[in-house]
Amino acid sequence: MGKYVLIGSRGCGSAIIELAMLQAGAEYELEEIPYLEPGPDRDRLLELNPLGQVPTLIMPSGEILTESAAIILHLADTFPDAELAPSVADKQRPAFLRWLIFIVSEIYPTWNYSDDPARWQLPEANHKRYRKALEDHRLDLWRQVEDVADTPYFLGSDPSALDLYIAVMRNWTPGGDTFRRLFPKLTDIADNIAGQDLFGNVLRRNSGE
Repeated sequence: MGKYVLIGSRGCGSAIIELAMLQAGAEYELEEIPYLEPGPDRDRLLELNPLGQVPTLIMPSGEILTESAAIILHLADTFPDAELAPSVADKQRPAFLRWLIFIVSEIYPTWNYSDDPARWQLPEANHKRYRKALEDHRLDLWRQVEDVADTPYFLGSDPSALDLYIAVMRNWTPGGDTFRRLFPKLTDIADNIAGQDLFGNVLRRNSGE
């Protein structure tokens, strides 16, 4: 199998895919770009992914794959021993699929909506209240994940890509201190991943440490 090319940006969701690549033992090259800044890098990204978002993955075949959950499921199929997802016959499979889609469809978009309120044509006077409402909603969503989480991995003794999402996203707004105070089980999962030598460098680079 040839090399993947992962187009990503520091501090973004592409870090989740980079961790998954490491866990799978996949050969990949990271192209780290400032994906929101106008210029040749963004122009190329828009040609590959009209949404202009990262992660965007160029597969060994040259095909383009976007959306982190789709990339995770592809890697799980391609590298079945990597423990990125329970097998189809595994009793944990339904829970894995449920919470993978919950994280990417419910929690992840809250940052897309809150990062630039002007994008939604909201009056500037409402930006602060709008962000606060989204942050409160995000915490409510994380509480649902905390309530069902096991340890040391989300699925108990079985690692999966859910742990990688938690390890990366716990550093996003409102940040690690608030996350640690409100979500002790999720923090244990994230600390478990961060303590593994395989993942430490990527997590430190993307958390700004």
